[in-house]
Amino acid sequence: MRNIWTIAAKEIRDGTRNRWIVMITLIMAGLALILALLGSAPTGTTSINPLTVTVVSLSSLSIFFIPLIALLLAYDAIVGEAERGTLLLLLAHPISRWQVIIGKFSGHLVLLTFAILVGYGLAGLVISQTGDVGVTKAAIDSFIRLLASSVMLGAIFLALGYLISAAVNERGTAAALAIGVWLLFVLLYDMGLLAMLAVDGDHTISERVVTWLLLANPTDAYRMFNLTGDEHTALLSGMAGLSARLQVPAVALIALLLGWVLVPLTISCVIFRRRQL
Repeated sequence: MRNIWTIAAKEIRDGTRNRWIVMITLIMAGLALILALLGSAPTGTTSINPLTVTVVSLSSLSIFFIPLIALLLAYDAIVGEAERGTLLLLLAHPISRWQVIIGKFSGHLVLLTFAILVGYGLAGLVISQTGDVGVTKAAIDSFIRLLASSVMLGAIFLALGYLISAAVNERGTAAALAIGVWLLFVLLYDMGLLAMLAVDGDHTISERVVTWLLLANPTDAYRMFNLTGDEHTALLSGMAGLSARLQVPAVALIALLLGWVLVPLTISCVIFRRRQL
């Protein structure tokens, strides 16, 4: 554990020194505040809780923004150090390769968690203090779910970034694959699914198949967890009908998201252990 913490602390110091953490936090806080304030503007004349609107708005922001930030943090964590020659120096110390992966991952996760909690937390605090409608316990619970699942979404794409970084030999290749992974899970997957459903005129694709296809994408599982777990967020996001039909327990979604973290991270450790430097 000492070796892991040492490497994690180094990544945190590097992120702070390079002002990564400051930049990420400011960007996330700025975008979250803009979306929260714009999204809650109509709620002054309705009974919609402004924090619930914020949860729906930030869920959409997270799907696009958090995976990209996580991949940018992680894509060159291994291959970048290998190209600079610092990886050989690091492995000359009495440290296991899996500890390098876990330590770097932990440090980057701390940076990303700080940015999410501060950025989104600031938006939630501003909306809860300035809204005309009182904040309910259900809205607070939904916002806490959003924060926790957003951290897990970041961890998923950090793990995928480490898998890429451990598997390739050049930073350019890692960068291209990272962008490809982002495009696949964030944009292309859902577009392909919608196209498949659109051409399915005979309705041969059952709801169960659609459910499994949605669960196969971590961003869709994240969306389902945040937008179908509460009746108010489901209604506001237009997913009330989907929530009633899918009936996927929150525990199952959490386990699925956790699996998306552990499996790529484990494969990264295996690949890195066998890698020739």
